[in-house]
Amino acid sequence: MNDRTIRHLLLTALVLMAAVALYLHLRIHPFLVPDKANPGQTLFNGSFLAASIFPLLDLVVVSLLFTTRRTAVYGYVLNGMLVIFGTVLMAHISIVKLAAEPPQPFYQLLFKSTLPDIGLAWADFLVGAALYYTWLREPAEKKDREYLT
Repeated sequence: MNDRTIRHLLLTALVLMAAVALYLHLRIHPFLVPDKANPGQTLFNGSFLAASIFPLLDLVVVSLLFTTRRTAVYGYVLNGMLVIFGTVLMAHISIVKLAAEPPQPFYQLLFKSTLPDIGLAWADFLVGAALYYTWLREPAEKKDREYLT
């Protein structure tokens, strides 16, 4: 398999993981919810919208940045920053929610935590890192030709 095919596969995996992350955030944190007091109307929750901005940036901006060699480094850095911010924020939310509950066995704490979501974010970063390194393996003549066009 050549690097171009590998890049296409990795970019597809990156887009799919970002789409899944956005779907999970929209499902867990719906920012448009039905108003129970007034049926037929919806309420806007801005704090839940903020939770969906990071996966939306990952899906749109990071994926676009990884499509060319020139911008892949920016995609790599932005992807890393999003993963670090997401890890800190999801761990914080998990700790706050679990601290409010009565003591439970360790395995239940793991299942109720955001650990799988954090794992998805880091898998997304690792796929992005692999994609970035395939751009770095381009031969020198292709590099020069790409910067001239």
